Amino acid sequence: MKKLIISVLLCVVTVIAVLCGCGRFNGSTDEGSGGYATAPWIADGENYAYDSVVEQGFSDVGETPSSYFSLDRNTAGYSLVRAQIKQGLAVSPDSVRLEEMVNYFDYDYPAPADGEAVGVSAYLSDCPWNGEHKLMTVGIRTEEAVASGDANYVLLVDVSGSMGSYVYGYEGMSRLELVKYGANKLVDGLGDGDRVSVVTYASGVETVLESTAATESGKTEIRGALSRLTAYGSTSGSDGLQRAYEQAEAHRAEGGNNRVIILTDGDFNVGISDLDQLTEFIQDKAKSGIALSVVGVGLGNTRDDLMQTLALNGNGNYSYIDTQLEAEKVFTEELAGTLYTVASDAKAGVTFNADAVSSYRLLGYDMKTISEDDFDNPEKDTGEIGSNLCVTVMYELELVDSGAGGPLADVAVRYRDAGNVNREVTLAVDGDEACTDDTRFAACVAEFALVLRQSQYRGSASLGSVLARLDDLGDYIAGDMYRQEFREIVSLAKESGLYDTVAEPGGASAG
Repeated sequence: MKKLIISVLLCVVTVIAVLCGCGRFNGSTDEGSGGYATAPWIADGENYAYDSVVEQGFSDVGETPSSYFSLDRNTAGYSLVRAQIKQGLAVSPDSVRLEEMVNYFDYDYPAPADGEAVGVSAYLSDCPWNGEHKLMTVGIRTEEAVASGDANYVLLVDVSGSMGSYVYGYEGMSRLELVKYGANKLVDGLGDGDRVSVVTYASGVETVLESTAATESGKTEIRGALSRLTAYGSTSGSDGLQRAYEQAEAHRAEGGNNRVIILTDGDFNVGISDLDQLTEFIQDKAKSGIALSVVGVGLGNTRDDLMQTLALNGNGNYSYIDTQLEAEKVFTEELAGTLYTVASDAKAGVTFNADAVSSYRLLGYDMKTISEDDFDNPEKDTGEIGSNLCVTVMYELELVDSGAGGPLADVAVRYRDAGNVNREVTLAVDGDEACTDDTRFAACVAEFALVLRQSQYRGSASLGSVLARLDDLGDYIAGDMYRQEFREIVSLAKESGLYDTVAEPGGASAG
């Protein structure tokens, strides 16, 4: 047992060296990388490493009537796509995670019923990129919950030399300064009973601030510690994550939110020796009640793949901040939803009626599918969803020609509530559910994602079609600055001329 513990700790030391690296990731895919092979996306001499995304095809309902997947509400994918487009880069197809783009936005789905943490609704419309198909949208909303305990946050801040690089579009602001801006927004929203520790890693690891209560005087001390952070040197902070977890454990808030928050530009230069052992280490910490969230910043040598793995296995979430507005969104507007979980081990199962639906395709969630056994296993570690957040799920459907009656599908969402009780919410989709401006907008985002990732299933999808439908939404778009920005991003992508080729229609039906 002692040898096993030493082995795991050595693994963590090696991986944290990866987490802290300042050099350029070389995209190695040989056995020395522990089998975690990812070919980096190359643009303007920079390396960007994303997990390879393999889109799910159409499934024949007669052969595979059910679809199962983990639920979460990560939004980093949208911000990464936005940053690439704003900087005039060709978007990496593997950086386009459709569900993270759709779930970046808030929707007016019905609140959960009394006594439930999760509510489910459904909507049906024509599929914009395939006139012969339908689009089924499932809207999930969590309850707006009041935290039952205090927060115990450990900010693990990357202060390596690369964090001194400037943020695109913000003259004179470095990545570290943007991190400070976001962290201060987090501090603004804390109560007297909440606590914050600050740990940094660069050429070494330092506990800059021991756990401090977020009282009025304590907030001044926390802000002072953040203001003194500077970017310097190379990166060999082998025990950064270990130190952060030690801080979280030492000041554990019983019944509260115990969480390590990594803020990093994800600049790595050492191959991973064993990702499986890192995953096991983080999962063990998550089981002990200490969650791990990741906030990425900056673009260049980005190890999006590793940051996503850290968050998914740490029962946390993964956000990416590239602007001050995004920092405010993550750390102010969505603070409770981002950092306070109300539905743990959340997962969905959708079973289609073969008399009404011939085939179906789940849009996105390509890296989050699970088996029926995992869906039925209440101990299976899946996703987490925070307070008062929306999660959107979309299916492209090929209906039976005869239009036979009966429900289209049965939806089930399973989760564990704040009281650690296993719950299930179900919904029958009868096919009469009307679409809304929310679902029309979500379809625009989905079509945009299909075009950017050059999907073989995009049919007639085009940026021109997306823009035309956004314009039809008029006041709905004008009333929300994030939706306005989305239209601007689509327009920039169209003006770039990089996405004009229309793919041959593919995978229109099962087979």
